[in-house]
Amino acid sequence: MRNLKRLIFFVVVLLIVAATVVFMLENQQPVALVFFGWAAPELSVAVPVIFALLVGMLIGPFLAWATRLRRKSKSSRLA
Repeated sequence: MRNLKRLIFFVVVLLIVAATVVFMLENQQPVALVFFGWAAPELSVAVPVIFALLVGMLIGPFLAWATRLRRKSKSSRLA
């Protein structure tokens, strides 16, 4: 059973990596981004999108952890 879980995890990760590579290869057109007056150099469209994906993957678990910590703190005060 443990090997099956590892295999499924590996296949899911492989599919995500393959989709990311295909996305990067299909979106090569250059784009310049401006954010609050700060202008980024022209990069392929895929670079800022994947950067946003990675930032979201870092922020999401942090927010879930903070929410869990807050709930745990509230429940200990109520008891």
